[in-house]
Amino acid sequence: MVRRFVREEILPLELNLDPDADELPADDRARLVTLVKEMGLYGLDIPPEYGGPDIDLVTRTLIAIEMSQHRAGLYAPCYGVFGGAGLAQLFEATEDQKERYLYPTLRGEKKGFFGLTEPSGGSDPARAIQTRAARDGDDWVVNGSKIFISGADKADYGLVFARTDSDKGRNGVTCFIVDTDTPGFHVRRIVHTLRAARYATELSFEDMRVPHGNVLGEVNRGFAIANDRLSRQRIPYAAGCVGVAIKAHEMALDYVPQRETFGAPLSSRQAIQWMLVDNEIDIRQSRWLTLEAADRAERGEAFRTEAAMAKLVATEAASRVVDRCIQMFGGYGVTKDFPFERWYREMRIRRIGEGPSEVQRHIIARDLLGAPLR
Repeated sequence: MVRRFVREEILPLELNLDPDADELPADDRARLVTLVKEMGLYGLDIPPEYGGPDIDLVTRTLIAIEMSQHRAGLYAPCYGVFGGAGLAQLFEATEDQKERYLYPTLRGEKKGFFGLTEPSGGSDPARAIQTRAARDGDDWVVNGSKIFISGADKADYGLVFARTDSDKGRNGVTCFIVDTDTPGFHVRRIVHTLRAARYATELSFEDMRVPHGNVLGEVNRGFAIANDRLSRQRIPYAAGCVGVAIKAHEMALDYVPQRETFGAPLSSRQAIQWMLVDNEIDIRQSRWLTLEAADRAERGEAFRTEAAMAKLVATEAASRVVDRCIQMFGGYGVTKDFPFERWYREMRIRRIGEGPSEVQRHIIARDLLGAPLR
């Protein structure tokens, strides 16, 4: 059903969109949201008790693979018409916080951002966090900065992680819900990254006062909120890469029998055949690792290693697949008439976002050796 939706509704619209677009015209978006609601799939990642579809994580992963098979599919799968949970950490909020932030977000009335990465580093946020929050009566006074934060320039609020105990490492970080109109909150766009159409932002906090009632979860336990969600999020993140690789591979399989060189189709050349074989192996390996991670998480088993493997393998393998497909398409592969150049740029970011490949290897090695992550 989702595959047909992408083929019949999304791909035709992309013929007339800017190659770097990440939004649909309002009328098209409203029409497609209505269709998705009729399909019973609106609000992916929203738990059923909050109005989302009753689907398991394996099904969600399969949907992510299908949703990403178009030009904007890596970072704007189906241009957001399937909805989403926004900041999933808010499902752990107090009822008052849910009334002020979660429910308006689910209704589409508010937008949020996730503020974790800092100039001092993002791969080891527990120790890299230098933003400080000090208790002052019923408020916390926050000073510091964040970098590479998506969507903060258009958000109404965000989750900001700050150090509240200097001596406890990852057990000294607290998560605050911060309104973007709070005095002392500053945001600015930084230069475009390789990602199409979107700016990253830099945040700074100068004596920003946040009410104690806006602490999400427990004081000094904010990193636990971030870490569990980060591991789980790596699964659909990997699935999106698999979907793009599948689509790129299908396009190559359609193209090489038609393109002739030196009197014979490209598909007759051993070099091309081996590229296609390597694509197929990369895709199958990535897909099974991603589905295994989803299955273990759905069954309530430990899945940190599997999620790290899925993220590591899918991002690196999909990068290779897209690169090979560009090579097979030759000059056409690097034009904006085809989606490869956008996938190539954005796929490069995937090996950094949600924890770079090196960190995933570190996680896997730690789990294999039985050493705790400090």
